[in-house]
This record gives sequence, C-alpha cells and structure tokens, in this order.
Amino acid sequence: MSVAEIFESMDWGPAPESRAEADAWLDGQGRRFGHFIGGKRLDAGETFATVNPATGEVLAEVTQGSEADVAAAVKAARKAQGAWAAASGHDRARVLYAIARGLQKHSRLFAVLEVLDSGKPIREARDIDVALAARHFYHHAGHAELGDEELPGARPWGVCGQIVPWNFPLLMLAWKVAPALAMGNAVVLKPAEWTPLTALAFADICQQAGVPPGVVNIVTGDGATGAALVRAEIDKLAFTGSTEVGRILRRETAGRGIGLTLELGGKSPFVVFEDADLDGAIEGLVDAIWFNGGQVCCAGSRLLVQEGIAEDFQRRLIARMAKIRVGDPLDKAVDMGAMVHAEQKARVEAMLARTSGTVHRGEAPEGCYLPPVLVSDLQSADPLMQEEVFGPVLAMTTFRTPAEAVMLANDTSYGLAASVWSQDIDVALDCAPRIDAGIVWVNGTNMMDAAAPFGGMKESGFGREGGIAGLRAYLRPETGPKLSAPKRYEGEAAPSDPVDRTAKMYVGGKQARPDGGYSRPVYGPKGAVGEVGIANRKDLRNAVEAARGAAGWSASTGHLRAQILYYLAENLAAREAEFDARLKAQGAKDAATDAVRALFRWAAWADKHDGRTLGVPMGGLALALNRPVGVIGAFAAEDAPLTAMANMIGGALATGNRLVLIAPETAPLSATDLYQVLDTSDVPAGVVNVLTGDHAELAPQMAGHLGVDAVWSFSSAEISGVIEREAAADLKRTWVNYGRGRDWSAAEPFLSAGTEVQTVWVPFGL
Repeated sequence: MSVAEIFESMDWGPAPESRAEADAWLDGQGRRFGHFIGGKRLDAGETFATVNPATGEVLAEVTQGSEADVAAAVKAARKAQGAWAAASGHDRARVLYAIARGLQKHSRLFAVLEVLDSGKPIREARDIDVALAARHFYHHAGHAELGDEELPGARPWGVCGQIVPWNFPLLMLAWKVAPALAMGNAVVLKPAEWTPLTALAFADICQQAGVPPGVVNIVTGDGATGAALVRAEIDKLAFTGSTEVGRILRRETAGRGIGLTLELGGKSPFVVFEDADLDGAIEGLVDAIWFNGGQVCCAGSRLLVQEGIAEDFQRRLIARMAKIRVGDPLDKAVDMGAMVHAEQKARVEAMLARTSGTVHRGEAPEGCYLPPVLVSDLQSADPLMQEEVFGPVLAMTTFRTPAEAVMLANDTSYGLAASVWSQDIDVALDCAPRIDAGIVWVNGTNMMDAAAPFGGMKESGFGREGGIAGLRAYLRPETGPKLSAPKRYEGEAAPSDPVDRTAKMYVGGKQARPDGGYSRPVYGPKGAVGEVGIANRKDLRNAVEAARGAAGWSASTGHLRAQILYYLAENLAAREAEFDARLKAQGAKDAATDAVRALFRWAAWADKHDGRTLGVPMGGLALALNRPVGVIGAFAAEDAPLTAMANMIGGALATGNRLVLIAPETAPLSATDLYQVLDTSDVPAGVVNVLTGDHAELAPQMAGHLGVDAVWSFSSAEISGVIEREAAADLKRTWVNYGRGRDWSAAEPFLSAGTEVQTVWVPFGL
C-alpha cells in the first residue's frame, strides 16, 4: 500500500513489539521456575505450564506450591520482618525507591511478559500497568520516609499473605507489596495460576534493589496454594479476586484476629445523561469495557443511557464497536488482545448464550479471542445486568430521570466503581456521591493512582488500597490492655420471668416491650436493682427496620449532627448524679462525667471529619469523600459501660450512621436510663435503637441480618469470630475485639470504622 493510499484509508498497519528481551529472560531461567523464598530462587518442584493465551504456546513451567512451601515462606518472612520493621523509615524508603527505579529500567521486559502471560494489549501493559506499578513504589517510598510524622506510633501487622488476580498481575502486586513494605511488614505473595511470570521477574528486582532476604517471598501455584496461605500463620491477608472466594476467606479467617482486606467483583454502572459529550462517552466505554477485554473488576459493564438519546447513542456505539481492532496483543495498533484463558472465554460465551437481550457482536480472530459485544433491550433484573461477566460484554438499559439513574446504578449487590457522563457539572456531582461505589469517575473512566483510595462497597469487598486509607490497612489497629471478665452477681441467669411493664427497650424513638414477653432481673453488689427485657429475633428486626427508616440522618450535615450531640451531652450532664448512682448499684466501674466528655468530643468531631483532595498526576481533582457506612449493629463493652456506650453512640452518629445498640449485659440499666436522655435531645426516631439481651444469642442474628451494614463488638472475645463468620453472607464490615480493651479517647478507629472512603475523580481542563 502506498503512502497516499494509507492517508486515504487511514488504516493502521501492524506495529509489533519485540519479545526478544522477554524470551532472553525466560531462556536465562531455563523456562523452569521455583519459588522465591528467603531471598533465593529455589529449584523447581512439581510444575504446571503457563501458556500464552494468544497463541497457545507454553511459555514456562512453574512450581506448584505445597503447604510445606507456604510454611517455609511464612517462616522466612517471620524471621526477616522484625529487623525490617526496626529499620528506619529512611532505609525502607531507599529500598522502595530502588524497586521503582528497577521497574522503570526494565519496563519493556515487564510489559512484554505481562502481554505474553495474560493476553492483554501491549498498550495497556506498557502505558498503564508498568508505569502505575512504578508509581506505587515511588509513592510509598514517601510514606516510608514520613511514616513517623504521618502515623506516629504505628505498628505493622507483621507477616502479610497477599493473593493477586490474573487481570492485573504486576499492578496488583505493586498495590499490595508497596504499602506493606513501607510500613515494615514482610510479605508472602501468591500470584494467579494463569499469570505468574511478572511476579517471578519482580523477584529479580527485589534482589537488585537490596530487599533483605525474607522480606518479600513469592510462592506460585493454584487455588490449593492460595488456600494453604490463608491457613498459614500470617497476621494479615489481602486478597483481590471473586466475591464468592471473598466470602470463603471471610469465613475461614473468622475468629483468628488477623487483618483482612478484600477487593472483590464489580458490576460498574456507566451512566450517560442526554447532555453528555456522546462521542467522548463512547470513547470512555471503549476504554472501560473493550480496551481491556472487560477483564477488569471495575469495568463499566452496565450501560445506563437517558431515554431521549438512547437510540442515537446505540447507533453510534455499534458503529464504533465495528472499528475496534482485535488481534495479536503484542501489536501496538491493536485495541483488544486475547482472553486470558480458554476457560474464561467459554464462561463468557455461556453467559451470552443465556441472555434474552439483543446481541450485537463485533469481529475477532479465531482462537482465544472474543469480539466486543453489546447486549441491548435489557431490564435491570436481567442476569447480564446483575452478574459479573469479566469479558468484553456491555449490557445496556435506559433511564428517564437522574433519580432513576441513581436507583438503577445502585440496583446491584456490587459497589466497586461507576462512571457518570454529563456536561452539566451540577447533575454529575449530584449523582456521583449518591452512587454506592468506592470510586466514581466524572466524564472519565479507569483513572487510578497510588495516592487515591480504591476499594468496594457492599459485596465488592471492604478495606481500601492506595492513599492513607490503604496504608492504614497494613497497620495493627489500636487496642488497650487485655480485658478481664466483669464481675457477674448472683441470680443474673435464666431469662424466664414474665416481663415487667417497666422492662422496655427503645426502638424507633419509642419504648417497646420485648416481643417474647420475658425479662430478667439485674443484680448488683447489694442484690436486685431492676429488670430488663430479653430481645429476640423479632425485636432485632424491628430495630433494624427503624434504623433503615431513619436514612435522612446519613444525609444530614455535620453541623446538624454536632448540635444534636452537644444537646445529648448537655442533657446527660444534667443527670450525672443519677447515672452515677445507677452505675454504682450495678457494680460498674465508670463515671457519668466521662460519658459526657465523650459525647462533647464526638459533637466536636461531627463537622470536622473532612475528606481530602488528593495529589494525583492529572489535570483535575480526585476527592476522597467520607460516606457513612449506614446501619451499624453494635455490642456494648462491659468495662466502663456508660462511657463505652457514649463513644459508640457518638462515634456512629458523628459520622452519619444509624445505630442498633445491644446494651452491656452486666450493666444494662445504664442503657435503659439513656432512653429519656435520647427522647429529650432531638435525636430523630430510629437513629439510635437500644435493645437489652444476651450478646451470644443476638450476635449471629445481627451479623447475618441483611439490613445491617456493619457490626461493631466490644463485648466478649468469644462472639468476635461468630460475628465475622456470619457477616460473610453479604460481606458486611466488622470491627471486633479479641479480649483487648479500647482506648476510648482515640477517635481515629471510630472515624475509620464509621465511614467508607469514596474517591470521586473530576477531570477538567483542555
């Protein structure tokens, strides 16, 4: 073809990236890989093949990790971690900086290895994955240097197990390893079975950068290897993968007292309003769902288009889809590469075969390739609108109003990411924070950075990676001294007496008798001092319904919340002597003045827990907003019962949450006395609900209730594992203790547990 003909047709010719450097590296390793443990690359054991999905070529043989291999890696990490944590932040920063430089120096090697192993196009691996991986180590080198100033007194978890997926093997490695090392942890990383090569190449970078032996360990293998890592003696687990596996991990780690971060699946809405730049939105869709083959958890796979432009938008989209180039992922002129594995391709095809929508398909070569696909004429309940596909499949429906757009966007169990397109910034910024997603892009998509928190809401997981929130995930939570069991006075057992009319609970702003009609006497050092009701499942259900009905509280201003908390503190202060007498009668070691002080502190915090503007390398803003978790179920502490309840009420309400509080079993009358204070302090009905009863009986019901968004427990250590295990059903957030006390003066743990960080990206400029 002549130059003149090329200018006439504007066809793209092939522009293949050389794979010579990657082949030389593979050949230099004998194309057989053992684990990287204790700073050494071990001999290969029993192996499996890793295959180039674009061609079917076997790239290398990789060792299948056993339980003994995992144990050896954890032992090496444990041996190295103490000295690494004791090193100065400056020394750790130098090592992380050297890793970043190493990734940049060998960027071509890593980009091509990533393409050969995963099938993703070279443009994505080169321009996004490797560059952003290096950015993570640069950014966290800064956190290591400034750690004592940013987070004084912070303590690392210790040995962190990390499991990364096949869609972003190198980037997810960097996302996890960089903050862990910056804060003084050692890691045992298991890469995905299908894509282990860049993790194995990263071992070379660690050696060259001076990472002490044992601080980074890499064990390859399949799901059995991952399961062995979960069972191992680790202190924290960070996992990125499917929601179903996330549920399993929540159950398997329950009761162990280890840290857990889950970044799980998504079904991200891509919302296009009628005033949007339609061509810009279409190019955003190409980036969001087709450029990466849809093999990304935050892909904008649910297209919601305003009804008035839907026909025109669909016509333009189908025309653009026909121009997407699918082929050799090493070709720089290709938009979409291969699916990662034939199994994944077959899964996506099976989902398409079951849909009732209208399927529009682009073109793709034979082999492990799929074309770009648009499925229109769907309803929100259609499986393709609800289930994660992990392929280049875009499911489309329409909406009429902004309110309906938000409703449809939230009509899923997932909450990972979203994209909103409108030229009216008021419309865009009104909708964006109301979408239940951990990250929302305005007039853009797939923008990420080490400084910006990333993670999900609802069943897309919990915890954050990136930013200060992600850094805290690699630090042990603040706790107090080990608790001793509170004294229980004779006669407290057996809730068998018919309920006294005074033995009421507090639900929806009203006092209510327990559904079961039973109460128990409360004893102190001098005998019976009162009677409380025994809550059952129905009482809990009523309290949760009341809390969900008080959603307006979560939308209220911090100023309003502060006023009400000040008023609550003032009214409690007026009755200090009465509360002190009741505490003494129950044998509780506490003082009402401490509870009053706590409520004043939370009133002060209510309008001061600000979000952040993040320093990201882009033209525009990235905003980290603090969103309330929602409905919190909480089990009160037995030590300092009134002060503990004041902190739980104050911490939950200051951050905009609604509360279902289970009173302390040894001093429940201090909770029932609070009813009148709540009634006279303008706390809206349903915002605080108080039940009395047996913690062990109510814990599984609270943790398993689908209307509860998070569970806090400062009760006995025994129910902590129960709460974590039952919370796995819908992956609700948990904050529990394991026999440790709480520093009630520390605000940060309450602020973190009471909020979800939502990152909103707003690009602007020319």
